[in-house]
Parts: sequence; C-alpha cells; structure tokens
Amino acid sequence: MNPLKVYVASSWRNDDQPAVVKLCREIGFEVYDFKNPPNRTGFSWSQIDPNWKNWTIDEYLNALQTPLAVEGFDSDMNALIECDICILVFPAGVSAAMEFGQAVGAGKYTFVIGIPRGADLMVRMGDHYCRNMEELKIRLKRLFQANLVAQQMVADEKAEEAAHRQ
Repeated sequence: MNPLKVYVASSWRNDDQPAVVKLCREIGFEVYDFKNPPNRTGFSWSQIDPNWKNWTIDEYLNALQTPLAVEGFDSDMNALIECDICILVFPAGVSAAMEFGQAVGAGKYTFVIGIPRGADLMVRMGDHYCRNMEELKIRLKRLFQANLVAQQMVADEKAEEAAHRQ
C-alpha cells in the first residue's frame, strides 16, 4: 500500500513543526520535513550570507538565483507538488502561506493548526482548522484509515478482474 504524502508548511522558528512531523509519521504517512529534507540539509539564508538580514532588495533578488537557493526551492516545491495533504502550522511566515495557497489551489487535502500572528480571513481556504494536536491526530487517523480502505478496495477489484480474465 502506498502511504499518503504530507507536506508540513511552517516557519523555521515554529516549535510545533517537529511535533506535527512526528505525529504524521507515527500515524503512517510519508512526510516531507523542510528542516531535514531527504539527501540534504534544510535550506537557510545564512548558508548564502551570514549577513542576510541586512540585504538590499538587489542582494535578495540575486540570492534567490544562487545554486543553494534554487536547490532548496526545488526540493520544497517538488515535495509540495507530490504531496496529498498539506498542513499549515501557525505561526508561520510568507513562504508557508504561499505553500499552503499552492496546495489549496492544486486541490490537496489541507489542514490548519495553531494560532496565526493575527486574525486571518484566508485560512477559510483550508479543509479543516484544528484547534489542537489531538484534533489534528483524530482527523489524520481517519484520513489514513480511509485511504487504506480505498487502496484495499482497488486491490480487491483488480484481483477480481484478473480472476475473471483467466
């Protein structure tokens, strides 16, 4: 059976992000962790320039084109495109919001958890807003179980078709 793929969109500074990644893995999902992506380290602007917080707009735009930035973007974007589920973990920044918007626009199943830095109307785009980790866990487990049932039904149907062809 193929596990559903989860993309967790959040901030590097969000202390809840690792717990969400861990929860998803414990349930049985395949999870992309932007802090620890497969076969590489997580992208950080300080890898390009320790003085990145003081960049001019031109320095920032140039940094977006560096091989490290392109590699980090490609890694995150490919995982986002391949995911089945996207979870936005607040508080989060611009990148996480853009990732979540991409997931919504692509028809991915979406969850929001946590409290944004301020009231935000557009979180209504998400399929579910979970009040806490327990609610997220319950909803994710239901989705995981439903996926297993659906995959088993498809496997049974294929086996039945193959038996009828013989």
